[in-house]
Amino acid sequence: MGIQTLSDALDAAQEIGLDLVEVADKADPPVCRIMDYGKFKYEQSQRAKESRKKATHVLVKEMKYRPKIGPGDFETKTRKVEAFLSDGCKVKVTIMFRGREMQHPELGRRILDRVAEVVSHVGRVELYPKQDGRNMIMVLVPGQATRKQREAAADRQVVDTEPDSGEAAEAAALEATETAETVAPATDTTAPEATQPETPSEAAVAEDQPTEPTSA
Repeated sequence: MGIQTLSDALDAAQEIGLDLVEVADKADPPVCRIMDYGKFKYEQSQRAKESRKKATHVLVKEMKYRPKIGPGDFETKTRKVEAFLSDGCKVKVTIMFRGREMQHPELGRRILDRVAEVVSHVGRVELYPKQDGRNMIMVLVPGQATRKQREAAADRQVVDTEPDSGEAAEAAALEATETAETVAPATDTTAPEATQPETPSEAAVAEDQPTEPTSA
């Protein structure tokens, strides 16, 4: 409609039963639109609601392990991690080290690899294990593990199952020692029982006694 006075614009909006809405107040002159303001607000709220539905709100859960965790606790915590991933949550897996455990980070890495392998059907690794102060962390996200991750987990499992040469040699030496102790004959440490000689008095009495004659 071009540039109009405020009164002319209001009259034009009222003639068709609509509203005069200012849409660009910083322009010179300001820009207004004739519209149904109630319908405009309703459509705006509906678009905002649809955008909120499409937005994904991902929660981050955390599960803490210890390097010396037992089999039962490991299975319980790993089942919870699997449930979190099934619900669509990210999971931050933390290994907590204390004292001298800091000198053996491979123990924590081994536990994290086992967790990733167990939940590979519902989750995949987003952030690989890394040291964070006294902790080691790994982040899992929902989704099946990739083929590369599954192959890497299988390779690590093979390496973990191979016996160490030093441990094998030590075990063989210990077994040989036990076998030698079993086969070696036991020595008798008890001294032979000594016979007590007769006392001189008893021997003299026996010689002094006369012998009784016998009949042939």
